[in-house]
Amino acid sequence: MKKIVGRLTGALVALVLTSGLAAAQSKVTVAIGGGSCLCYLPTVLAKQLGEYEKAGLAVELVDLKGGSDALKAVLGGSADVVSGYFDHCVNLAAKKQELVSFVVYDRYPGLVLVVSPSHNKEINGIKDLAGKKVGVSAPGSSTDFFLKYLLKKNGLDPTSASVIGVGLGATAVAAMQQGQIDAAVMLDPSVTVLQGSYPDLKILSDTRTQNDTMSVFGGEYPGGSLYSTAAWIKSHEKEVQALTTAIVNTLNWIHSHSAEEIMAKMPDEIVGKNKDLYLAALKNTIPMYSLTGKMDPKGAEAVLAVFSEGSPEVAKANIDVSKTWTNKYVDQVKKTTGSNSK
Repeated sequence: MKKIVGRLTGALVALVLTSGLAAAQSKVTVAIGGGSCLCYLPTVLAKQLGEYEKAGLAVELVDLKGGSDALKAVLGGSADVVSGYFDHCVNLAAKKQELVSFVVYDRYPGLVLVVSPSHNKEINGIKDLAGKKVGVSAPGSSTDFFLKYLLKKNGLDPTSASVIGVGLGATAVAAMQQGQIDAAVMLDPSVTVLQGSYPDLKILSDTRTQNDTMSVFGGEYPGGSLYSTAAWIKSHEKEVQALTTAIVNTLNWIHSHSAEEIMAKMPDEIVGKNKDLYLAALKNTIPMYSLTGKMDPKGAEAVLAVFSEGSPEVAKANIDVSKTWTNKYVDQVKKTTGSNSK
């Protein structure tokens, strides 16, 4: 009898372990619009901290050149979720494609319009960019949208500058240093890296802080988030909840640790050789990260307003912006863990 009980107990333990392993093997592929960029740090850090595993997921991060490439990966079915800028959800709504953001990790976009050091003398303002070559991470990405918005805001045709895809990391820095482009929309750590070599680096527009973001957009403007198609979210609620929990926990970890402690957790290939510059950029960026993971409805409306101004297609589409985001999963994190997601 004892042998039978022993065997049954062993079988039960094996079953529990197997089912636990199966739960941990819930696979999700997340396409990132440029993993080296500090704007996407929470997505990478969550993996480094083991937060995805703790939430029962086996997450594969696929690093791509820009947000538009990450979006194509999800729409094409080679990835499940985008780690990219929320504004794509609004832009695609005009094309009747339902994309929904479910956790926001950037309160501000962090986009910076910078003049190439070799073109400092001829470019003194945004109006001087007409007819010039301007680098963006990839055509159709948020960096491209930002450029077109600024051109329109300054009375220029949004297509008056030639857009060149240069990525977000070392390739963008190299293109600026070599004078291949006249200016670029960049993000940290690339901006801080350039400033390290060129202290007189000319910045035409900056959205790395609340004040700068307010002056450019007239309100807060959400940047990076996790989003996917409405259909995928509906059929994978467990995975969406797990991803949200992982990101909210990571945001809490960020805001309770020093920049040095955060940098120590990041992969060496992302930090790069110049740790001092990376650390300086990280210190500049930390205030940009969300405290809660929640979407500010006013911020979502600001994104719609910006796109309505720059895109006739969006302006005519009568978009219900409330359908492009949800705080449902972030609210659930607080209910189940008591996490500080206000």
